[in-house]
Amino acid sequence: MTEQQQCEIAWFSALCDDDYEFLGVPDPYLASSWEHCRNIVLRAEEGGFDNILLPSGYQLGVDTTIFAAAVATQVKRIKLLWATRMGEDWPPQLARRIATLDRILGPNAAGTGGRLNVNIISSDMPGEKIESGPRYRRGTEIMKIVKTLLNGEHLDFDGEFYQLKLDPPRITTLNGKCPPFYFGGLSHEARECAAEAADVYLMWPDTMDKVRENIADLKARAANHGRTLKFGYRAHVIVRETEDEARHYADRLLSKLDDEAGRAIREKSLDAKNYGVQRQQELRGAADGDGFVEENLWTGIGRARSGCGAAIVGTPDQVLAKLRAYQAEGIEAFILSGYPHAQEADLFARHVLPHIQHGPLEM
Repeated sequence: MTEQQQCEIAWFSALCDDDYEFLGVPDPYLASSWEHCRNIVLRAEEGGFDNILLPSGYQLGVDTTIFAAAVATQVKRIKLLWATRMGEDWPPQLARRIATLDRILGPNAAGTGGRLNVNIISSDMPGEKIESGPRYRRGTEIMKIVKTLLNGEHLDFDGEFYQLKLDPPRITTLNGKCPPFYFGGLSHEARECAAEAADVYLMWPDTMDKVRENIADLKARAANHGRTLKFGYRAHVIVRETEDEARHYADRLLSKLDDEAGRAIREKSLDAKNYGVQRQQELRGAADGDGFVEENLWTGIGRARSGCGAAIVGTPDQVLAKLRAYQAEGIEAFILSGYPHAQEADLFARHVLPHIQHGPLEM
C-alpha cells in the first residue's frame, strides 16, 4: 500500500430531502430543489471531486432522471453517478435513457468514453411489493438486458421476468459500451445479483473486519460467475483541524434532534426495513457512549437517516488514514457526504482531497 494508489472520490447531491444544519430539523434553505442540488454538484466539480451521486427515492425530493439531464448541461468535467430505481422502469427504455444521458454529459478528459455511471437500485414499483428474491432476480435480468443493448448487441432474452427480442437503440453511448453499474445490498439475494451482473459493489459504513469479510465474500461469488468486481464505500465525513473540533461538530449535528423525529425520518424511506438498514442499526447498538463503533467511525448520523448511517470523523490526517485503510482492503471508490453538503464538500476538498491520489474509476 502506497500513498500513490489511486481511488475515485465522489461527493453526494441531496436530491432526496437530505440536507441539514441540525439533523432532523427541516431547513427551507436546504430543502431539495433544482437550484440547491445543482449548486452542490457545481461546488463538488469546482472542488475537484471525480464523481457525484445523484440519489433516488420515490417519496423524497426531486426526480433524479430529469435533474441529471439538466445538470449534465452545466458541468464540464465531473462524472455523474445517476441512481435509477428498477421497479419504475422498462429495460429497453432504460438503455435508451442511459445512452442519451451519456451523450448529453459529453466525453471524459481522456476522450475514451463518457462521464455517466449508473447506480442500480433494485426497488419495488411504488404502491406494490415484491419479495426480495424475485426483486433481485429481476434486477439481474434488467442489468443483463441493458448491458447487451448498450454494448451494441442484438437482444434475444428469455428470462423469468422479461422475454425480449430487440436490436440496440439507435442512440449509443459515446464509446459504444454500457456504463459501469454501481450496486449495493447485503442480503444473500442482493449479493448474488451484484456478483452476476454489477460492476462496482457498494457498501455502507461498517467495521473494518466486516468490510474485509464482505469483500472476500463478493469476490468469491463473482468468481463463481466467471466475473470480477470493483468495490466502493459510501460514508459521511466530518473533517476539522483538530479531533476535538470534529467531535464537537458531530455533537452539534445531533444537538436539536428529537428521537421521535429521527425515527420518523428513518422509517420514511421505502427501503427502511432492508438488510443494509438493519446492519446500520446494529452498528449504532454496538457503538460506545459517544457513538463511535471503531476508531474515527461515528454512528450518530444513523439516528436520523434510514440508509448510510455513519461518518468518518477526525482531522485531515485521521480521515486520510481511514480512507487508506479501506483502500488496503480493496476499496477503490468512495462516495462521501456531510451536513450541510455544500459546506462539507468545501472542507473535504480543501483539507483532504489534495493529499490523496484520486481520479475516475477505470473499468
